[in-house]
Amino acid sequence: MPSLIETRGLTAFYGDFQALFGVDIRLEPGETIAVIGANGAGKSTLMRSVSGLIVNRHEMILHRGEPIGALAAPDVMRRGIALVPEGRKLFASLTVEENLKVGACGRQGDGPWTLETIYDLFPILKERRRNPATALSGGQQQMVAIGRALMSNPQILLCDEISLGLAPVVIKDIYAAFSKIRATGAAIVIVEQDIAQALKVADRVYCMMEGRITLSGCPRDLDRADIHAAYFGAEPHELH
Repeated sequence: MPSLIETRGLTAFYGDFQALFGVDIRLEPGETIAVIGANGAGKSTLMRSVSGLIVNRHEMILHRGEPIGALAAPDVMRRGIALVPEGRKLFASLTVEENLKVGACGRQGDGPWTLETIYDLFPILKERRRNPATALSGGQQQMVAIGRALMSNPQILLCDEISLGLAPVVIKDIYAAFSKIRATGAAIVIVEQDIAQALKVADRVYCMMEGRITLSGCPRDLDRADIHAAYFGAEPHELH
């Protein structure tokens, strides 16, 4: 059986600047993978490529064995691939509920996620559903961004830097929701700078540095000194 998502020698450019160099990753059905790396490692570029925001050569990205690298973002979303973007990118002129409804515009058929199930996942959003989305706290805005992506009932949820800038207690609440999301059968890709957090939730981990995969494997099989060297390109020391 082909992987749910696979990249093969993926490259990506911003004009003349090359951001990705031959990146190979795979995501299996129902799996959670984490992509870790320091700022500027290429993690967000990878997510933008898989979601269609950066157009690549067709054969560099496969969905269930079919090439999708040259598809535009709306076509990728219609295949069941949804992105929670870095920085959330909520619509400031819309309420919480209106932002959530925007996510349903491209949904294909029935699925587990509706306004009510999103409100069950994040009860605070039901309380604030008529508030402007950008008037919420950073953590609540992140919940809206996740809910908006889920409203398309995706097979694959791409989460780009979801914990960045959030308090630890908020991060704990957001990560607690992933077990419920996985229970629906969705596969998840989490981009994360927090190494310890990534190792807790992922079935497999990819480490990136300077646009390349520098280490990959199951968390239980990876030596922390090797992870540190792959992450920083420096001598290992204790990870926090």
